[in-house]
Amino acid sequence: MDSNVTEGVLYEQPKTIGERKIVAASCKRSLKLTMPVVVDEIDNRTDNAYAAWPERIFIVDAAGRVAYAGKQGPWGFKPEEAREWLVASTPKTE
Repeated sequence: MDSNVTEGVLYEQPKTIGERKIVAASCKRSLKLTMPVVVDEIDNRTDNAYAAWPERIFIVDAAGRVAYAGKQGPWGFKPEEAREWLVASTPKTE
């Protein structure tokens, strides 16, 4: 994408899960994400199931259900929106 060239975010397509994890770690650092980042298998089975390309945030609840589905990136990828959802959804303790 042109925006990737402008922002200097250029990687060769990973061919192994190890290469994919390296790219994900770089993305996490660059975006200063503090939440866990999960990497799809090299066959993209999760991406295909959730329409997550090129990036997307999902929050899965304790029962394994998708509780929050962010919009597709890159322009809909908004970690701060997911953080706000988490804060609003976390039970308050007194």
